[in-house]
Parts: sequence; C-alpha cells; structure tokens
Amino acid sequence: MDTVLIFAGSEAPQFEMSEELPKPDLVVAADSGYDYAVRLGFRVDVLIGDMDSISEIEVPGHVIVERHPTDKDASDLDLALELVVRDAPERVVIVGGAGGRLDHELSTAGLLCSDRWRRIDEVDWVSTRGWAYVVRRRRIIHGDVGSTLSLIPMGGDVSDVHTSGLRWDLAGHTLVYGSTTGLSNVMRAPVADIRIGEGCLLAVIAAD
Repeated sequence: MDTVLIFAGSEAPQFEMSEELPKPDLVVAADSGYDYAVRLGFRVDVLIGDMDSISEIEVPGHVIVERHPTDKDASDLDLALELVVRDAPERVVIVGGAGGRLDHELSTAGLLCSDRWRRIDEVDWVSTRGWAYVVRRRRIIHGDVGSTLSLIPMGGDVSDVHTSGLRWDLAGHTLVYGSTTGLSNVMRAPVADIRIGEGCLLAVIAAD
C-alpha cells in the first residue's frame, strides 16, 4: 500500500486545498471525518471511532466499520493511525483535525511525531491552517516561493539540521526543543530539502 488518506474530525480544509491531496490507495475516516471525506468527494473504505460526532446515520455497505467505546484511552485519529500502520504504507496524509478544540489540535501535532509511526516514510497533515510535514532523516517539500516555512522540533532536540532552498539555510545546526529558532523561515525556491541527524521536526507551511 502506497498512500493512505485519514480524514479527521474538527475542521476540514477548503475544497481548493483538498485538490492538492494525493490520489489514495485507501481512505480512512476517523468518526466525523467521514462527513468531510464525503463532502469533498472521496470514497471512504474504513470508518473507525466511537461514532459520537458523525452526522451520517447510515453508511454504504462497502465501508468497513470499526466501532470503539466512547470511554477509551486513545483518540479516533490515534486509532486510525494504529490501523493503517499495520500495512506499513509509504505515505499517510491526515486531513482536517484543526480549527476546533485547542487541546485536540496540540495533541494531534504530538501524535503525528510519535515514534510509533517510524515505519511510515512520509506523514503529512493538511488543514485550514496549512500543511505540516513530519521530518525524520530527510524530506523534500514542495511549495510556493515566498511561503513561510517553520521548522519546529518535536519531543526533544533535533541535531545536525541541513536545509537548502530556504532564505536562511541551516548547515549542521541543532534546533533545541522549546526554542523558536526555526520559526518563520521563507522558501526561496519551489523545493526545500531538509535533512536531520537525530530527532523529529514538524515542517509547517502556513496557509495564506
């Protein structure tokens, strides 16, 4: 399996942003993410969660439904990631999950950078706030020249950071967890190459 889209709850991206989504091999909806997926014209393969916020009463017969109790130790998005990582896809793109509760949004950012998903080569997040890319070892990021790109260390210091294609390129720098050194860089080329030694970065291109 190459590419999986996971539609999360809260606020889905605008239709224009959704047109930039890759063609999926599998579409998974986490609870009310099903509503957003259908609204954007995607055929959902799997629906997972406690179903406490989905608006659809019935779903088509082809959809595999995995229902969980409301009182559980993991969010619906966490359950969806646990489901898809079993098949070790090359890329997972989470759609939505921002613009709602602040605690949900912050926990999602941390969740995506969990070591549990190290087997997935590329983990991305798109929402009304823009695109975010999990960086382990190396990522090639495409964007518009002049776009703001921030490099945020997640869960600890990130060492030996090298970049090209940015206004302020880094060459072997360490981005300290909790610092703001990587904020508000700018893409000076349509492609940014980011390489790191140890740690995990969240590279964020904010929406205009």
